[in-house]
Amino acid sequence: MTNPIADPGHGHSPAAWTAVVIMLVGFTAGTVFFCFPDGSGVVGVWISAVVVVIGAIVGWVMAKAGWGVKGPKYTPKAH
Repeated sequence: MTNPIADPGHGHSPAAWTAVVIMLVGFTAGTVFFCFPDGSGVVGVWISAVVVVIGAIVGWVMAKAGWGVKGPKYTPKAH
């Protein structure tokens, strides 16, 4: 059994979950736009790429605001 204090959290924080959900939406939308015929989804693919970058930035900002694994606003759950 591992020591819960030494456990790095493996991304189980509100910051990590928010970032992953936003980036997942971006990747999913980009995939759908990529499948549009005749290149009509090119703008949608680029917008989706921007959404992925925004997701990473949101996760970083939330972690710096204390919602990351080692932040004061995060309380780890017992497994």
